[in-house]
Amino acid sequence: MTQMNKLLLGSLAVGLAGCASMERSGPVAVVSPTAVSVYAAGSLRAALTTIANDYEARTGQKIVLTFGASGLLRERIERGEAAQVFASADTDHPQRLASQGGWQPSIVFTRNTLCALTSDKMDATPATLLATLLRPEVRLGTSTPKSDPSGDYTWTMFEKADALHAGAFATLSAKAQKLVGAVNLPQPPEGRLAYAWIMDKGDVDVFLTYCTSAVAAQKEVPRLKVVQLPPELKVGAAYGMTVRQDAPPAASAFAKALLAPEGQAVFARFGFGAP
Repeated sequence: MTQMNKLLLGSLAVGLAGCASMERSGPVAVVSPTAVSVYAAGSLRAALTTIANDYEARTGQKIVLTFGASGLLRERIERGEAAQVFASADTDHPQRLASQGGWQPSIVFTRNTLCALTSDKMDATPATLLATLLRPEVRLGTSTPKSDPSGDYTWTMFEKADALHAGAFATLSAKAQKLVGAVNLPQPPEGRLAYAWIMDKGDVDVFLTYCTSAVAAQKEVPRLKVVQLPPELKVGAAYGMTVRQDAPPAASAFAKALLAPEGQAVFARFGFGAP
């Protein structure tokens, strides 16, 4: 953890003096009778649900999770929805809230990276991935830039590709089908992951998404393949979190739990990286 993160983590603890200690062993008293509202990136669903369930069992504090594309969640918050903690798949959206006032400075709490999820009919490797994506017949799926950081990271990857192969950015951005991360898009059936559902239907041949999401999709549809990006195309994702300044101490306590060793161990178990 960087020194800046350590300093910002200290700010999350403001107002926690009256709360039960996070370091006591065994069950602790209920932190607050009111549920903490957490808005979080969809890619965090499995890990954050696990952390929230463990936290509720340990403290008695109710956590209500709302998942979606980070950019769309930020817009909902700006329109007045009562989120108290915002956990984004990037740092730009939480920083934007903080810059408008009423939210604490953003802090990086975990990391991810971009991967390719391919059909079983593709034979792509990290070394051949770019050439595969550039083939005219290969259908490419992505998330939606600006609404979803996964799309922004993907377009960054396109820029890297252009430095290796002139014209790659134009080709890839033109063929990319933005199938998730925006309003009014078809939604998967209850209990199904969007990427697994889309790939299972055969809508595209390759989907560029977070490695954690690609691995989760492969677990749901084992015939799918996960291909790492080569070093020259690799794009990392820093996940930022902010807490509403007038939120009750319970909100800061839960945010602090995400950075605690127990929370970080859960993120690691689901394939996320350390802050």
